[in-house]
Amino acid sequence: METVVSGIRSTGKLHLGNFYGAVKNFVQMQNEFNCYFFIADYHSLTTHPTPQDLHGNVRQVLIEYLAAGIDPEKATIYVQSDVPEIAELYLYLNMNAYLGELERGASFKDKVRAHPDNVNAGLLTYPVLMAADILIHKATKVPVGKDQEQHLEMARTFGNRFNRLYNKEYFPEPYAFNFTEKLVKVPGLDGKGKMGKSEGEGNAVYLSDEPEIIRKKVMRAVSDSGPTEENQPKAESIQNLFDLMKIVSSTDTYEHFDELYNNCGIRYGDFKKQLAEDMIIATAPIREKINEIAKDETYLRQVARFGAIKARESASKTIREVREIIGFKSF
Repeated sequence: METVVSGIRSTGKLHLGNFYGAVKNFVQMQNEFNCYFFIADYHSLTTHPTPQDLHGNVRQVLIEYLAAGIDPEKATIYVQSDVPEIAELYLYLNMNAYLGELERGASFKDKVRAHPDNVNAGLLTYPVLMAADILIHKATKVPVGKDQEQHLEMARTFGNRFNRLYNKEYFPEPYAFNFTEKLVKVPGLDGKGKMGKSEGEGNAVYLSDEPEIIRKKVMRAVSDSGPTEENQPKAESIQNLFDLMKIVSSTDTYEHFDELYNNCGIRYGDFKKQLAEDMIIATAPIREKINEIAKDETYLRQVARFGAIKARESASKTIREVREIIGFKSF
């Protein structure tokens, strides 16, 4: 059985983008693969969260993983920092990761432009830590979006470089994987890019949002003054809203509003109301489970501890073998 590894940064609550772009696939994958799904709290340190926020965010993602349907009996769910072997492998891989290749990373360059006052070493070596996350379990399949494919390519580079350096075919090559034929890109409500936590509260619809909050967010979503001629191409902000409707609504509903738009008969107020109600319906079962699971601290502790034991079993085997390959021996 092939091994799948993926994780989500603990920087806040999960939103529709996380669910349709990743977690929904995780739920399907756990039935067919050896799955490790982690909460990436090491990765979140690049933004310097307070201890209270860090712990609260980790807890929230754990709750929402479970509420969305990830089963700890089928998949290994764990907190990244509960597996110190990851940090050790990160150290070894860093010794063979070069400044030039790290500085050329598209994500790193984007972060430098966006946050020039916070260019820390963690951002620079982010792809190395991601490689350690994957290679620690010798995964071959990694569910990632388009924006992470370069990081995955770097993970292959670091694994292959280790193999060549020590003349040992140890780490397998991990490749991008999605359970469906096409990766789902979930746009945000701000009229620009994808849905994300870093774009502000109004951009994302969270799985835990109450119905009234969802209605307010959707009604405030960026739109325009409407089409002025039949079959007019949609502006990006409008296309984003239609893309969201395609994800959460029925085909009939989508086609109804698409036809109204193409015939210059659309009323955005009605369109947004329908989109909000369909989002509420789509998230209702998860929201109910979130509220239920959040009350059970004993269960959450059990899941986290059980996951840490299973993840460390795999990770410690890798580290023992890596140390031996490198030449570390106890006297």
